[in-house]
Amino acid sequence: MSGDEVNPAAEAQPVEDVQGDGRWLSQHTRFVQECKDAEPDVLFIGDSMVQLMQQHEVWREVFSPLHALNFGIAGDTTCNVLWRLQNGELENIRPKVVVLWVGTNNHEHTAEQVAGGILAIAQMLTTRLPKAKIVVLSLLPRGERPNLLREKNATVNGLVRSWLPRLRQALFLDVSREFVHSDGAISPQDMFDYLHLTAAGYRTISKPLSDLLLQILEETPEERRASLV
Repeated sequence: MSGDEVNPAAEAQPVEDVQGDGRWLSQHTRFVQECKDAEPDVLFIGDSMVQLMQQHEVWREVFSPLHALNFGIAGDTTCNVLWRLQNGELENIRPKVVVLWVGTNNHEHTAEQVAGGILAIAQMLTTRLPKAKIVVLSLLPRGERPNLLREKNATVNGLVRSWLPRLRQALFLDVSREFVHSDGAISPQDMFDYLHLTAAGYRTISKPLSDLLLQILEETPEERRASLV
């Protein structure tokens, strides 16, 4: 996108309460309260891919012991995550690592806009948390067979991978490669609805992610400062 264009995927917006039960804002309010009570080393933030991780053993076995908070809300777009971060979800906490996983719900935006929205969140995180590392996870393929949304997500991943080095604190981790078989199909054993991960699917992404998180968390303060220069 040119510097003169306004990217709609990078504009902070709350979710409209069309159902009338206030659930989204209630979740956000709970996260803001958790910031006052917790001292996380790792913050996960994003959409249902983050939220549902907490329902599986892999969260309790692998990620919770890292002093992790889960700020995932199903259905969120880059716009919604930006709004949440601007409205209290980074107050009073200083995580050493932030894991960002969002973008697959940005159906109204082009791949370039989605990638720009992800980059905008990463930029905000580096500004607000100058001592933290930001780990951006790739969007996953979706749908049982090859389709346009898969192609879009792959394009987003390519753009984010190429743009992210602008931010010295940010890293891109591709967790998308293990899910498409040689015939182009995705197995329901990995994604029960060809979008959301099963327990086995979360196991698949947990190994490279936990390895990276442990590597970052085990750095000495001097090593961490050196890597940010």
